[in-house]
Amino acid sequence: MSKQPIALVTGAAQGIGYACAEALAEDGAKLILADINAEGVAAAAEKLGGGAVGMTCDMGDAAQINAMFDTIEAEHGDVEILVNNAGIAMPGDFLETSIESFQKVIDVNLTGTFVALQRAAKTMVAKNIEGAIVNMSSVNAVVAIPSIPAYCASKGGVMQLTKATALALAPHNIRVNAVGPGSIDTEMMAGVNANPEAMKMVMSRTPLKRIGEPRDIGDAVAFLASNKAKYITGETIYIDGGRIGMNYTC
Repeated sequence: MSKQPIALVTGAAQGIGYACAEALAEDGAKLILADINAEGVAAAAEKLGGGAVGMTCDMGDAAQINAMFDTIEAEHGDVEILVNNAGIAMPGDFLETSIESFQKVIDVNLTGTFVALQRAAKTMVAKNIEGAIVNMSSVNAVVAIPSIPAYCASKGGVMQLTKATALALAPHNIRVNAVGPGSIDTEMMAGVNANPEAMKMVMSRTPLKRIGEPRDIGDAVAFLASNKAKYITGETIYIDGGRIGMNYTC
């Protein structure tokens, strides 16, 4: 990996994605931020400074993802760190969930992760880049919430995709890992934060008794992308305040 590696973070306009970019920048990476929110990602890049670049991309559209990589390679250089963070949930009653909404979640969260991962890896292999890829899974890869079946399925898929691609890319010294957030203080948690009963339920399943911060995830991602994690591949680290290990609620 070069002295100032290019790091691409998807879904980086705010929240966890921005926190990942911030942590990577502090470790010396040159940042490319991607998001479907053009105005938001431009503002995020400006706020981050240090030459960070904002790009608009729908991570549910394979053609846009591949075109984004073409542009990055032509104008900035090869991606050495990829953080596949972009994701959507689209909650609703399971019996009323349409195939269109289910597929949209899969397209962004799982298929988009695959497309970006494969595209980044092809250049890494072709140019002998010993890169690092970090995917965003979730505690919902292994536990579940009935109102977000597509999200749960997609994040379980990301966990398995991480394992499979880590094995495929290990001969090229390209590492692939994932992070599985629990309850983190982002827009996705806004409704829970505003509802005392919902927050009580979340705290009942969180041994550390607090909501996580985006930077809790960003720091874990930066670690997995760094040489400090050079013997770690195929793993999913759960950043959840102890939730997965808990077998009761109170």
